Amino acid sequence: MSEVKTTDVLIIGAGAVGENVAGRVTEKGLSAVLVEADLVGGECSYWACMPSKALLRPGTILNAARAVAGAREAITGSLDPQQVLARRTSFTSDWDDSSQEEWVASAGITLDRGWATISGEREVTVSHKDGTKTRYRANHAVVLATGSTPTVPPIDGLADLDYWTTREATSAAAVPASLAVLGGGVAGVELAQAYARLGSEVTVIARSGILGNYPKEATDLVLEALRAEGITILTDTATSAVRKKDGMFLLDVGDGRTVTAERLLVSTGRHPHTDGLGLEDLGLDVRKIVSDATGRVPGAGGWLYAVGDAGGRVQLTHQGKYEARMTGDAIAARANGTLGDSAEDWSPYAATADDVAVPQVVFTDPEITMVGRTLEQARKDGVNASETSLPIAVGGSALHGDDYKGWAQIVVDEDRKVLVGVTFAGPEVSEMLHSATIAVVGEVPMHRLWHAVPAYPTVSEVWLRLLEKYGM
Repeated sequence: MSEVKTTDVLIIGAGAVGENVAGRVTEKGLSAVLVEADLVGGECSYWACMPSKALLRPGTILNAARAVAGAREAITGSLDPQQVLARRTSFTSDWDDSSQEEWVASAGITLDRGWATISGEREVTVSHKDGTKTRYRANHAVVLATGSTPTVPPIDGLADLDYWTTREATSAAAVPASLAVLGGGVAGVELAQAYARLGSEVTVIARSGILGNYPKEATDLVLEALRAEGITILTDTATSAVRKKDGMFLLDVGDGRTVTAERLLVSTGRHPHTDGLGLEDLGLDVRKIVSDATGRVPGAGGWLYAVGDAGGRVQLTHQGKYEARMTGDAIAARANGTLGDSAEDWSPYAATADDVAVPQVVFTDPEITMVGRTLEQARKDGVNASETSLPIAVGGSALHGDDYKGWAQIVVDEDRKVLVGVTFAGPEVSEMLHSATIAVVGEVPMHRLWHAVPAYPTVSEVWLRLLEKYGM
């Protein structure tokens, strides 16, 4: 091993989150080293956000056209699976990260390809494929941006089989004739619909319901749509064993029932990818790391940070990138002595939105989009909250589709008279999410929101209907 190299900040993980940390600290005049053992750009670019949405979008467009008289009569065919897969591949650059590598270099960031281990205070050792090692000393901070990894349930027989995780599902070269999906969360449900529209016979097996973090009125719309498309949804169903016979997966789901499929997608959640980094030697429980609002890992001496999925706060790419911006700026501010141990809420150094204003989208058709808290979450947090909800039935929705079905809800803090949560469900409602996010983050008073007039005829007119029903 050569002598110790020094840098101001060393970031382990060159996904979207790690890139953002590195970019922020270099913009502030610090040096940075990014360490990555896989593709630069990370999970979102190659196996999650981008390819999964690329698989979903063609089906959504086709369904939208079929929902409008005059357009539906012009449609004579169905999706072309190979063209859909080819377009998906274009968004991953055919799993080539050379353009990302070029960006890292152009930003003045050093990239070291290898496997990182924290080998001491502010010290990281990188092991390379050729057996060599490089040791780094960070002047100011080591940042964990290692993302997350699938959580695989302890189902009898599963570990020995060639099942799919989301990585294999989003990078598949062909569409299977049949697909069983274990898990009713966002990724599982999105990919179930994508593959059903590409021609697979799909069965979703969920231990409870689907999309359990969202209001039932919203998830019921998705459930109805999925079943109408021929997807079998087995809720409150446990899988006791999995085996393969004649090339097919056989899943025992109770009461003598067996689900048979050509492919099996296991999508039962994710957990921080923090094993093997040497954190145990620092006295940290790798499964219980939750960074503070500036990204610092409590109890680690003040030099260790964790952002994105690794930080244990919110598992969403856009929120991880938000944390990365705050953390990068906090590291730079601490390096120049302008920030102490803590940061004020809503300052440039604190990821306050993680706690009260997380925007999220389920990209099924219909979509679910939500920001802030549900009524139940708000009341659990001690908020004197009310809810107002109604179907989305306005001029804009009628124009959007001949049988538009949607639902909207606002959650109001009655003591402060501000929004603390908004949910929309319906075709393409994700485009209304940012207005709701601004209202929640900005704590816009209800009496002032009443003056935000939605354009007619757009789906956003539902804001007016919600405020009228609330009592404005």
